[in-house]
Amino acid sequence: MTNRDELSSAAKHKLIEAVAREKNPLDRLPGIYDSYKSSSGEEFKLYCRAKADMDAKTLKWTFKLAEQNVGPFYKQLKMGWQPKIKQSELNKNWARFLVAQNQQKQPVAYTMFRFDMDDGDCVLYCYEIQIAPEYQRKGLGKFMMQTLESCAKIWQLEKLMLTVLNNNENSLMFFKALGYAKDETSPDILQEADYQILSKSMLG
Repeated sequence: MTNRDELSSAAKHKLIEAVAREKNPLDRLPGIYDSYKSSSGEEFKLYCRAKADMDAKTLKWTFKLAEQNVGPFYKQLKMGWQPKIKQSELNKNWARFLVAQNQQKQPVAYTMFRFDMDDGDCVLYCYEIQIAPEYQRKGLGKFMMQTLESCAKIWQLEKLMLTVLNNNENSLMFFKALGYAKDETSPDILQEADYQILSKSMLG
């Protein structure tokens, strides 16, 4: 991975701190990222909010959707599904949410992410992307990831990172189709981890 060597470590931390202070870091993006229309004609509106600005009902929905989508994969692993840990993760003060609503203004998909330093790089780290089953395979997930990528690029971050369970083959295929590959910080085979860290360069 090519680092932006022209920036010192202190400058990189200042960059991350600056974007983290933004009320809506997606405000700089073109208006095309405010909505998405699927090939079947369904329209979705997207909004980005910090955890502190999320309403309790929507936060509760994010947990339920994560439980529905990835709970079964966790249950196959030694760690099992740990609802309290997942709820805690979704309620971190630093959390950002990109939420997609259908035409009835119901939330149907979300990504949870943050801006951070990782192994000396300025990164946007996507912790979750969850789409309600009936809205999957409509291009919505791809569009939301492209929105995060555009955000990372406009803020001149070095890469977008995410974590995927090894037994979630559909997610692995999804991210690899979008150009994500195993990051150099991902656990090696000898560590026998249940997950891998993927990343994609935002440089150039």
